[in-house]
Amino acid sequence: MTTPDLSALLDRDRANAELFDLLRLPSVSADPTRTADMAATAEFLRAKLAGLGFTARIDATAGHPVVYAERLNAPHKPTVLIYGHYDVQPEAPLEEWVTPPFEPTVRDGRIYARGSTDDKGQAYAHVKGVELLLSQGELPVNVKFLLEGEEEIGSPNLEPYLRDHADELNADVIVISDGSRFAPDVPTITYGVRGLSYVEIHVQGANRDLHSGSYGGAAPNPINALAEIITRLKDDQGRVTIPGFYDGIDELTDTERQMWADLPHDDASFAASIGVPALPGEAGYSTLERLWGRPTLDVNGIWGGYQGEGSKTVIAAKAGAKVSMRLVPGQDPERITGLISEYVPTLAPAGTTAVVHPHHGGRPFKFDLNSPYNLAANRALKRVFGREAVFARTGGSIPIVAAFNDLLHAPVLFVDLGLNEDAPHSPNESFAVSDYHNGILTSAYLLQELGAPTSAE
Repeated sequence: MTTPDLSALLDRDRANAELFDLLRLPSVSADPTRTADMAATAEFLRAKLAGLGFTARIDATAGHPVVYAERLNAPHKPTVLIYGHYDVQPEAPLEEWVTPPFEPTVRDGRIYARGSTDDKGQAYAHVKGVELLLSQGELPVNVKFLLEGEEEIGSPNLEPYLRDHADELNADVIVISDGSRFAPDVPTITYGVRGLSYVEIHVQGANRDLHSGSYGGAAPNPINALAEIITRLKDDQGRVTIPGFYDGIDELTDTERQMWADLPHDDASFAASIGVPALPGEAGYSTLERLWGRPTLDVNGIWGGYQGEGSKTVIAAKAGAKVSMRLVPGQDPERITGLISEYVPTLAPAGTTAVVHPHHGGRPFKFDLNSPYNLAANRALKRVFGREAVFARTGGSIPIVAAFNDLLHAPVLFVDLGLNEDAPHSPNESFAVSDYHNGILTSAYLLQELGAPTSAE
């Protein structure tokens, strides 16, 4: 198929300015003081899409609103639903940011701001990709946008929204850009995501904090007990010890293991990129296999006792930890949450009790490598990068993907535009200017390829 080169038509300065305006809005869904900022961000996106000729609106939910827009002017062509989220992670710790998190700053070719890569920059690239195509005529496919405001808190209200609007959201394929490519010069199609079970462990000892001199040596210590429990959740081979944890998982195929082994990955460089001397993990699997295709258990936070300046000689009455388990196909998050909830209390040392409190979760998912939509994405990426895409799975989780499958019955196409070095969720989150611009072109070419006769045959 012969199509025009859109790169020369892209107004890069205008694209940057619009994204910067979006990034200045502190749309932190977890912060109840930012409700007005969330509403302003939703309106920014609604107004932009309406200005492009979409029928666009803001729909209320029990939490933060959803932005929905559609332009259905391509009869007999596929319908593409583009999903993204406009909420961002909290900016803390603020002192670690080099420049203010909600004042986008370009340094060394990168846009530094909270949400720059996760997911405002990637989602807005699709908005600009649509605008680029519209500057040359009508869209080659029907396009719908679904931009939510609660992804960073587990999308608690999106599944009910999908259920209530399933007919309206009907599409042939759902496009998501909310992750990382394999490497800077390597276009990537993600064909699987890990699931998630997130819990808290609470350990209780005495009925109050105790003087460590008067009670030390006799009273149970919940912090010590918590450390012991955490240590016993894995063995010395890096395997999770929860009974039944690995039952029924889909093992990696020989094809997958060879495909990933052929990727240009180097353990030493990967370790250096995060400033560590070694890469511990489950024995018998490569680093990429552990990152993409094996389940994990990690402590994400821990608390207990005195943490202020100076000393305070107490034995804390309670302690706790936040624990995430990334899951692979064959594991059900509710079942895994139940297993750890049963197991942890049995590990509590004498004099203490341990209880697991569930938080949110999400199912793992894997997609067909050879679907016509993946092939169309490969053609689009080749037009931008000049090379074939690689196929990878991601270690992250997007819980709503399973709901898309169950409620909308449409395949999901992941075309990630960012990089791990963008530091999503961390201080000094960034998005390469070139990746943003390439993302706009990728989006435009992808819609062209999806509208080609061979894409859905």
